[in-house]
Order: sequence, then C-alpha cells, then structure tokens
Amino acid sequence: MIIDIPEGQEPIGYVWGDLVPGIGTAAANFSLSVYAHTTLGLREFEAARLRIAQINGCRFCLDWRTDRDGEKVEESFADAVTEWRTTGAFDDRTRLAAEYAERYALDHHGLDEEFWSRMTTHYSQAEIVELSMSIGSWLAFGRLNHVLGLDTVCVLPTG
Repeated sequence: MIIDIPEGQEPIGYVWGDLVPGIGTAAANFSLSVYAHTTLGLREFEAARLRIAQINGCRFCLDWRTDRDGEKVEESFADAVTEWRTTGAFDDRTRLAAEYAERYALDHHGLDEEFWSRMTTHYSQAEIVELSMSIGSWLAFGRLNHVLGLDTVCVLPTG
C-alpha cells in the first residue's frame, strides 16, 4: 500500500472518507448505488463486474461475489468470464455483458455499429446506460484500489 494509514484507522474508510471526504464519500455512495439499485440480472451484472476485475487485477474484486437474496453465481463462473467468447455457460445477454466490459475497458473507441446492433437487440436503452455506469464505477474504483494497494485490505461497506 502506498498510502500511509494512521495507527488504528481502517484503510478503506480512511482513504475514501477521511483523506478526501468531499470526493471519497460521493464516490463510495456511487459505488454502493451500483449494487443497491441495479435492475440487471445477476449473471450479466457479475459477468461485467468480474471481467473488469480481471482487467484491473483488483484482488478484492476478483474474490468478491455479489449476493442477491442469498443467490450467487456458481463457483466456475469466473473461469467462464475469462472464456466469455467460447464458454457454453452464458446466454447472449451474459456474453454481451462480458464483451462490453472488456471493450469498454480496453477498446472503447472500437465499439462499432455491429456491436451496438447486438447490444440493442438484447438490452434496452436504460439497461445499456445502467451497465455503462456500473462498468465505469468498477473500472475506476477497482483500478484506484489496486493502484493504491487498497485491494488487499478492501472490505465493501454495507449500506
């Protein structure tokens, strides 16, 4: 970790709250809103989230599994996300969520008409915006936590 954490302080709370309260609190609220207010199905949500975690290398994000009313994706899901192009474990929406996350993170200029045609066949405009905001949150905050070394001590707050 490259940020000095005062003795007795919880690292995430200190960095995200105490160190930069005007920005960190708003960022934390946005991050929590992605989980609390999503309308996306669990599998497509997790496919996009995990693909970003894989790209970012955020240790906590790679280990995290979103729980919806006691339901989580199967243990082999992360491996399927890695193989999103060829896995038989995904339906079209889940595969597209993983593809969108990857392209959003690595080649956003390459999102062409063919891609958007497939997306709009399977996702409503509201779902596309929601998925885009979610991916943006995971990309920014997972990368921030990894770059600062917080991902080894990260605990997602409940809210």
